[in-house]
Formats: sequence, C-alpha cells, structure tokens
Amino acid sequence: MDIQARKIHFVQEFLRVADEELVTKLERVLRIERKKKLEEELSPMTMKEFNEIIDKSEDDFKNERVTEARNLLNQIDKWK
Repeated sequence: MDIQARKIHFVQEFLRVADEELVTKLERVLRIERKKKLEEELSPMTMKEFNEIIDKSEDDFKNERVTEARNLLNQIDKWK
C-alpha cells in the first residue's frame, strides 16, 4: 500500500473515532512528531553557507537574474 492509500485509510479510520480522548491523543502525537521532523530538517547554517548564499545573490543581481517586487506583483495580479 503506498503512502497516499495509507493516508486515506487512516483518515477514514480517524473519522470513525467517537472517543474525544483518543482524538486528543492522536492530535498530540501528530503535533509532537511534526515538531520533531521540523527540528530535524531545520539546522543552523554555517557562516560559509551564509556567505555562499550572499555571493550567489550578488551574482544574480549583477547578471540581472532578478525580478523586482512590483513586476512580480503585477504578474501575480494577472494570475487572478
């Protein structure tokens, strides 16, 4: 069973739960596990990484690989 099928199955089972205490426990587990996952994915960047990002940004600006905010907002307005 792939992840999408498992999620659908889980949601179906969850919707059948009538016990408020169980719902609270499941919410708590989800919140805790999502927080753990986020903390694993977020790690402070090194000064070297920070400087590389700055250098790339400056290079992008120098080589006109940027979009001004007003132009971006105009493009977004056209999406609507």
